[in-house]
Amino acid sequence: MDDQVHKQAPSGAPIRPDRVPETQPPPVPTLEDSDPVASTKFSRYRTQLSNHRTGLSEHRTSLSEYRTDLSTNRTEMSKRRTGMSFQRTRLSADRTLMSVIRTSLSLIGFGFTIFQFFRSLQDAGTLEASSSPRNFGLSLVGLGIALLIMGIIYHVQFMLGLRKTRSQMIGDSLIHGESHFPPSLTLVTALLLLVIGVVAVVSMLG
Repeated sequence: MDDQVHKQAPSGAPIRPDRVPETQPPPVPTLEDSDPVASTKFSRYRTQLSNHRTGLSEHRTSLSEYRTDLSTNRTEMSKRRTGMSFQRTRLSADRTLMSVIRTSLSLIGFGFTIFQFFRSLQDAGTLEASSSPRNFGLSLVGLGIALLIMGIIYHVQFMLGLRKTRSQMIGDSLIHGESHFPPSLTLVTALLLLVIGVVAVVSMLG
């Protein structure tokens, strides 16, 4: 019985203790009132019952330790799943910022293209000089820059809150925190695009 306690498989998973063979309690001795050894027989009967209960108790102890090992493994897996969920949340925030980048890039590129196209027509004398194309192009570029700024601010605030929550959970031993949070390349791209948008506005106003 004791050899089954804390037994583990090669993979590290606990092994369930073997099933105890079904045994019947010892039979109650039948004695006559005049039997001089009645007390001895009953004492032996009580000892047999005690041994029977002890065997069952040891098996229950083995099962309890097996359940404890299973609970420990489940807790370990839960910690790892929670740690990985932070990584998935971080990647989801990066994807959200990438959507903002795509929209901003479309607005900035479209606005600058309209401005350059109509200015080329005006320089060639095809169209009369007018400030409407420039104002429309500036509006699109400005909208793209504003959207990009809001997306960057939201992303930074969200990531700071996520890192703070993760650090607290690591401190409380709720997750392992073995994987680190690398710098967001998406955020770097967004900042570079913001600089390009500002340069575009300056060139349109110049």
